[in-house]
Amino acid sequence: MNQFQSEQALSQKVIFKFWLPLAATWLMMSLEGPYLAALIARLPEPKFNLAAYGIAFSLAMIVEAPIIMMMSASTALVKDYKSFVALRKFNYRLSLALTVAMIVFSISPVFYFVTEDLIGLPHNVAYLTHLSIIILIPWPGAIGYRRFYQGILIRNNQTRFVAFGTLIRLISMTAVALLLYLFTQIPGAAVGASALSSAVIMEALASRIMANNILKKIKSDISSIEPTSELSQKEIFTFYYPLALTSILTLGVQPFVTFFVGQSRNALESFAVLPVVTSFVFIFRGLGLSYQEVVIALIGDKFEYAPQIKSFAIKLASLTAGTLIIIAFSPLRDLWLEGVSGLNQSLAEFAHLPLMIMSFFPAMTVLISFERAILVKNKHTKTITIGTATEFISILVVLAICIRYFDLVGAVAATISFVIGRMAACTYLFPPVVKALNIKS
Repeated sequence: MNQFQSEQALSQKVIFKFWLPLAATWLMMSLEGPYLAALIARLPEPKFNLAAYGIAFSLAMIVEAPIIMMMSASTALVKDYKSFVALRKFNYRLSLALTVAMIVFSISPVFYFVTEDLIGLPHNVAYLTHLSIIILIPWPGAIGYRRFYQGILIRNNQTRFVAFGTLIRLISMTAVALLLYLFTQIPGAAVGASALSSAVIMEALASRIMANNILKKIKSDISSIEPTSELSQKEIFTFYYPLALTSILTLGVQPFVTFFVGQSRNALESFAVLPVVTSFVFIFRGLGLSYQEVVIALIGDKFEYAPQIKSFAIKLASLTAGTLIIIAFSPLRDLWLEGVSGLNQSLAEFAHLPLMIMSFFPAMTVLISFERAILVKNKHTKTITIGTATEFISILVVLAICIRYFDLVGAVAATISFVIGRMAACTYLFPPVVKALNIKS
């Protein structure tokens, strides 16, 4: 039990105040993509630069994938100074390995073999992508550094600092992007990559500074020098590698979805509306994704606060999914699709059904965040990986059946597969989660 729990009853109001800064963090991060895309679109050769920026960002995300779960790991594992040092060492090693991978990938013969020979990018797009990847070399290391200290902040009830860090990231990104946009002639893809790379470095440094008082406290805490079971690197690896595989599988499904959608009816229209639909749904999903660290931090070592945590999860799922359902099934949807996203009327109508199908997704995001948090807290991380693999396979099977045998429109088939895949994962994780809760309680 952390100090925050020992001092206050875990009411719904307390959970809300703890969760709100994390939710704000996800909402702020959801603004990055649209902002940078809008800026790049106003620079010369927007089509090539937008494509190059999007590809570079996707490739960087794949390299980053193994480090994404570091925030959950530090929230769960950093209990004293010894565990802090052990996980920091593991984090540095992993971050260094991913940075080396970025450097090797950016070597010209390697990069152009992958992008031109294997993927088939035109040379001008590949060149712009290469420039962006070089700029993004610090990205995985900065992400690992930032998420490690954010987990410590979350565990010690300093979630508002996580939101402050993201605000610093947004301000830094905006400033760099505008300066390069106004006073340089560099390509748009490089503007976007420079803004992202500098912003995440600033957020990482801010997170470390804001965690300084906590680090002083746990270093001087008498409990940290009493005999305890010290975390070994092998134990951390056993705990963490399933989480890394989970992130890799989650990000790795997208190329397969792109391939199948490309073989479907109305492929071009599907490619046009899917990013609009999924980015809008992500605003509501982010509120659920932010709940995972809340559960890890607040549920208690013996899950003594499980009833309160479950109650808040039900309210959060109802609010997020309920709001999106109201929008998706009413004329309000066109305010976003046409007014904000800029789709013409025919594409907006094309997006109606995919949006309605995905409107239930935020509730399942809350559920799977709760389930994964319980399993992380119980150190059953391999189960999470199997659940993600179940989702991955389900998406591909359903997508193939919908397109090959039912000849569905690509966007409809994709959104159906996303929903069924997530349902399969939630269903698989449910029994071990129930078992863990019953054993602890």
